[in-house]
Amino acid sequence: MSQLSEKELTCISESLAEEELLVKKYQMLANQTQDNEVSSKFEEVSKRHQKHFNDLYSLLG
Repeated sequence: MSQLSEKELTCISESLAEEELLVKKYQMLANQTQDNEVSSKFEEVSKRHQKHFNDLYSLLG
């Protein structure tokens, strides 16, 4: 893979931070809700953002 430009690295870094925040946010929401169906959906969304984070992180190495 070719070297990433500084602009590309900045974009990836910002996206990683955003995805990390979304993972934490949806995990928190899943833990706070009393409705199992809603909690399950929040968990699903959290896992999807975790996958996005992992995919982006893999671009760095």
